[in-house]
Amino acid sequence: MKNPWLSYTLIRLGLFFGLFLLMLLLEFNPFFSAIIAAGVSFAIALVFLDKQRNAMSESVAQRLARDESGSYLDEQGAIEDEIIDSQTEVNQDDSRPDGN
Repeated sequence: MKNPWLSYTLIRLGLFFGLFLLMLLLEFNPFFSAIIAAGVSFAIALVFLDKQRNAMSESVAQRLARDESGSYLDEQGAIEDEIIDSQTEVNQDDSRPDGN
């Protein structure tokens, strides 16, 4: 998958629900099945999902990257700022008296 957040989350949920359903089929108590499935799926993910976790942390690092001035790089925010600034300029031009 292209989105590391989605792939990691789906794999983790699949591990949990797979283990949970397996334990329910073996007639374990549902409460304890959920606790055991959460712990075991966490341990499996910690050991075997290193590549997905690294990809997810890289996407976070890219999103929180800073430029030379120390501010965050935010392409969407820059586009929104340009739109708001252009609307503000149009509104200021409309509010001027006709004499100026």
